[in-house]
Amino acid sequence: MKFRKKPVVIDAYQTDKIMYIETLEGIHKANVGDWIITGVNGEQYPCKPDIFAKTYEPVEE
Repeated sequence: MKFRKKPVVIDAYQTDKIMYIETLEGIHKANVGDWIITGVNGEQYPCKPDIFAKTYEPVEE
């Protein structure tokens, strides 16, 4: 079976410093240039720029 990710609008910003983010899976390190995503339930997690570009696109407001 194949599945498609549901379209969900998220908030995200690109960090300009090393950060340690408390996620649902524990503390994760975010490097300069990583995206910090706030999920649908308010949880935060870092995402590498190449994965972010493949997964998300800008939304016009």
